[in-house]
Amino acid sequence: MFSVATRRFAFSAFKSAPVFRAATPRLFAPSLRFYSNALTKDSIVTKYSAGPIKVAYTEDHEWVALHEDGTAFVGITKYAADALGDATFVELATVGDAVEIGDSIGSIESVKSASEIYAPVTGEVSEANQLLDSNPGLVNQDPMGEGWIAQLQVGPNYDLSNLLDAAKYEEFLKSDH
Repeated sequence: MFSVATRRFAFSAFKSAPVFRAATPRLFAPSLRFYSNALTKDSIVTKYSAGPIKVAYTEDHEWVALHEDGTAFVGITKYAADALGDATFVELATVGDAVEIGDSIGSIESVKSASEIYAPVTGEVSEANQLLDSNPGLVNQDPMGEGWIAQLQVGPNYDLSNLLDAAKYEEFLKSDH
């Protein structure tokens, strides 16, 4: 098994070629103009509640969709899913676990590498996406919707200020990759 340090997303000196520490570097990165890191319409993530959803991103390429009732869905971005390659196994979070920002809430293994998934917010794991047990490829097929990793219940004092909004995340992708 890989250590936490080797599972974190890392990027080579060639800014346009995303790689994982545990993998062989990719020679060609997909063009960023084809990425849509918006939530998938008609997925459980967007249909969960009728109210507004606050969406934010981490520099580790996770997203969080926070609903008014304090329910937060967490997953990886389209960029991360494509860089990871075909998912072969997803280790899911344990329901009932209390997590702090930066705690591991699971991992994804692929034909290329393995990567930890980190909590972008503090809360309690209220559900894990059991569909990923039998179909880890959902992470690749629909990372911004049905491929969500965990559902967290966050407290009323949640803080998204340490995260990126959609525009800042897109700028991050352009500048750092």
